[in-house]
Amino acid sequence: MDDWLGLGKLVGNVIDEAFTSDEEKLKLNNELTQITNALKAKELEYKAKELVLQGQVIELQGQVLAAQSQNITAEAQGESWLQRSWRPITMLTFLVLIVLNAFGLLANPLPEKAWELLQLGIGGYVVGRTVEKIAPGTASKAKDIAKSIINSLRNPNGHR
Repeated sequence: MDDWLGLGKLVGNVIDEAFTSDEEKLKLNNELTQITNALKAKELEYKAKELVLQGQVIELQGQVLAAQSQNITAEAQGESWLQRSWRPITMLTFLVLIVLNAFGLLANPLPEKAWELLQLGIGGYVVGRTVEKIAPGTASKAKDIAKSIINSLRNPNGHR
């Protein structure tokens, strides 16, 4: 990390010009170095906390996706034909509406809200299916990466 906001060099120049005694300059430069190091340490501390929070957010998102995946899986394995089929039927209905709309065969074009609902439906279905495949390992990998980054920030020379 370089000089914190470029202030160290500026203050160092002011010290060199304002004080004539080498002892005074050395003392003030040491104090400036201590202040700069303390600021750098705080900056690293805040970055580490930010990474921890980002890791927690990723972990929570993984849990949400896993829960959504469990819902879709439960529906797909349900005993009722309607329970297993309502999502595919809904998406096929939207597909038919899109094709009819594209060819101008609907009495009224699809409103904006229908397109939003379609995006939500497709997004939820695709995300749900994707989560079924990748969610189990994603949250733990993200947590491991965040821990690794935090450790490297705390121990830049590889010392523990």
